[in-house]
Amino acid sequence: MEYVRLGQSGLKVSRLCLGTMNMGTPQWKPWIFDEAQSEPIVRHALDAGVNFIDLADFYSTGVGEEVVGRILKRLARREEIVVTTKVGYDMGAYQNAGGHSRKHVMDGIDGSLRRLGMDYVDVYMLHYFDVNTPVEETMGALDDIVRAGKARYIGVSTMYTWQFAKIMQACERNGWHKPINMQLQLNAAYREEEREMIPYCIDQGVGVSVFSPLARGLLSCAPDSTRNQTDFFTSQMYGDHASREIAASIARVAHARGVSPAQIAQAWVLAREGVSSMLVGADSSAQFDSALAALETRLSAEELYEIDRNYTPCDLINDYTAGRRVPREARPQQGFSAGRQAA
Repeated sequence: MEYVRLGQSGLKVSRLCLGTMNMGTPQWKPWIFDEAQSEPIVRHALDAGVNFIDLADFYSTGVGEEVVGRILKRLARREEIVVTTKVGYDMGAYQNAGGHSRKHVMDGIDGSLRRLGMDYVDVYMLHYFDVNTPVEETMGALDDIVRAGKARYIGVSTMYTWQFAKIMQACERNGWHKPINMQLQLNAAYREEEREMIPYCIDQGVGVSVFSPLARGLLSCAPDSTRNQTDFFTSQMYGDHASREIAASIARVAHARGVSPAQIAQAWVLAREGVSSMLVGADSSAQFDSALAALETRLSAEELYEIDRNYTPCDLINDYTAGRRVPREARPQQGFSAGRQAA
């Protein structure tokens, strides 16, 4: 296993991070593993040298933290692992059940620590950018959480670069602890974060952890998984022609090498500039092993060209574009363009 400092902080994390969205209770979503199914995957990751564990209070509406917390207590020494969890999405149907108000953030950290059975988390992260709460309110609350010892560091996830800049500026103005980690989506079929967000993180000394390196299964040639059959987001994010062609290119490179497409797709992510760690949401030990192999896989210029040649710009994937993203395919003619062609 390789280890790196997360941004300019002194925190050392494994280059592979265990994603745990698939751990908790199938009552939340049909593709979720229960505790007995989850433990062998966690054990395998820890045995491979992973020390970075990613959670969120939202996963299985809290049950994910309970399940993973119990497993970690059985398998690991607390000081030897880096645990991160996220706050923001609704945890109930009542007012203030979500968002990044001071009230919910304070309630959120206490709830997460109780479910995890821990005194602190290493990185406490905003799950998104809350446009309805002043940045100063949110970041002031997070700074208080760090000063109270309930979190060692703070981080953020999935937002526009200008929104992250607002957060960093608020922290600078007030002398608050700054985020040390940006968690974002990046893979060979979705590279928009390379335009501004990742260069900004490099400039600001912020570590980058990447989720969805396989484009929700598209790049591992598993588009028919239980998750994708029950989760409409996959089609919305990666249902266009360009994404399918990129997946085909990865499959060709993998076939020529005699390895799995997942290994090639993950190797592509790990080689990107600015990427500190890559999340692995494995359903089995074998799936996790493809990520381990990707750490040692170096892609040639010819292979990279084949993977990259079909990529075209697309709308950002975040909470603010959900349901409104335009696929990377020409839209039907209408109005002016249709009339001119007919004439």
